Amino acid sequence: MIALLCLLSILAIYSSVGAKEAFMMPLLKQSALVLASFAAIYLSHRIPIGWYRQLAIPFLTVSVVLLIITPFIGEEIRGATRAISLFGITFNPADFAKIGVILYLAKVMESEALSSFKEFAWKILAPVAVVFLLILWSSTSAALLLLMVVFLILVVGEIKAAFLLRTVIIAVAVVGLYFADGATTQLLPRSGTALNRIADFLSADDAADGNKNRKDEQIDYSEMAIATGGIVGKGPGRSTQRYVLSQAYSDFIYAVIIEEYGLVGGTGVLVVYLVLLFRAVVIARSCTRVFSMLIVLGFVLSVVFQAMLNMCVAVGLTPVTGQPLPLVSLGGSSLLSISFSLGIVLAVSRATEERNIIEKNKTEQGD
Repeated sequence: MIALLCLLSILAIYSSVGAKEAFMMPLLKQSALVLASFAAIYLSHRIPIGWYRQLAIPFLTVSVVLLIITPFIGEEIRGATRAISLFGITFNPADFAKIGVILYLAKVMESEALSSFKEFAWKILAPVAVVFLLILWSSTSAALLLLMVVFLILVVGEIKAAFLLRTVIIAVAVVGLYFADGATTQLLPRSGTALNRIADFLSADDAADGNKNRKDEQIDYSEMAIATGGIVGKGPGRSTQRYVLSQAYSDFIYAVIIEEYGLVGGTGVLVVYLVLLFRAVVIARSCTRVFSMLIVLGFVLSVVFQAMLNMCVAVGLTPVTGQPLPLVSLGGSSLLSISFSLGIVLAVSRATEERNIIEKNKTEQGD
């Protein structure tokens, strides 16, 4: 499934930028990143699971430090300082912070009793809140996606219902404050952008009736691409909306896929992510350690949630978020970090299969 999505990304990006000036550069970049992503998968797949348990806290600590220094030394991308450039390589610390949070949660929830809410708040909520607020400074959607994944990890990890209820109340209060118009927009500059996108999304009905109050025409172009795709699409490389979609190879690549491959192609991509989720559930159910189970579900849920959000944006079901389609959109640190995390999932699967073989051999020898 992973290889299929990565290879699809090369074809989709060729279609998205094929008619534009210097189209070979994004194509060559994506091809190189796909090869690098395969290397990242192989590397993380070969590392023993126990190492990730030991590296969880250092990984999270380094991620927090990088998030803190990003506003001061980072590069501005689409109106927000969210990336760091080191030795000619640009990466988004938020992509790797998500890995750190999931590893940390899995480690703590496996090794700690968390019998009181004070202990739960100190060891779980406080570190997650720090990362959440740091990511929120540059990307609202990425921070909210992280919050959703964390909550599901807590549910799967069988955290006490009373703790979960308090957590929901706190989260709702924080998010409500964030979206409140006023001083928050001064402290967290992306809140104004998020509010504008929500307002633009809510004005979609007026725009459809001929009222031109809608600001983001990219959604209109995306919906046109989907509407003209039909059942089997126009064919590879025949998209017309790629000329006007500014993020055709990133945020709206799903719209281009549907325009060229139709409902069949769009549904096929959706099914691939669902199969990936199903496989993760199967692997998680076979895990004997809480740590392994939680990282498998955490990493795959993070990918699937982001994919669903990207698809919902393309078809006009949610406001524009700026989240790429995982493993398919023109990549960078996002592609590499997702590949690395899915390699860890494969490492868990490999360890589980090896354990099953050993147990089977013992059983046969006992007979």
